[in-house]
Amino acid sequence: MWGRAVAQGAAAGLAGTFVMTAAEKVEQRCTGRPDSEVPGRTLARLLGRPDRRRRSMNLAMHFGQGALVGALRGVMAAAGLRGPWASAMFWVVRLTSDQTLENATGVGAPPWTWPRRELAVDLTHKGVYALGTGAVADWLAARQGPGPGQRHAAKRPGRRSGAGPLARRSG
Repeated sequence: MWGRAVAQGAAAGLAGTFVMTAAEKVEQRCTGRPDSEVPGRTLARLLGRPDRRRRSMNLAMHFGQGALVGALRGVMAAAGLRGPWASAMFWVVRLTSDQTLENATGVGAPPWTWPRRELAVDLTHKGVYALGTGAVADWLAARQGPGPGQRHAAKRPGRRSGAGPLARRSG
């Protein structure tokens, strides 16, 4: 079950990255903002490679990180964490992943030091990613039925110590 959830989440993360990229391209046409080189520079530093402008590095980091972080959203959906609340929680995970890698490599700076417009653009695009990834992950997980958390809530809603644990499902 969990291996399938990871694979479905990675696929959902790729789909979410495609949606985010499309939204970025629309935004860039409207605002004239150039492509960011931060993802590619971050990957170059993580790999110990020279800091050069390479579209391939940018795309590899953009889609690779989207798939890798998306794997977690697949596990969330399989566990029963689905819908807008789960996507909002996941939005924070994606933002945290980006900022941790960018700041650890020295490519980025903490978001609270950014110009407000730049911060708003990044938050919006990562929100689009989280919603797109979440929609696909939730749809894929729903095909396997309710997750353990949903079954628990159906038995006795809320966070109650006397309600579980649920019996393990075979298979």
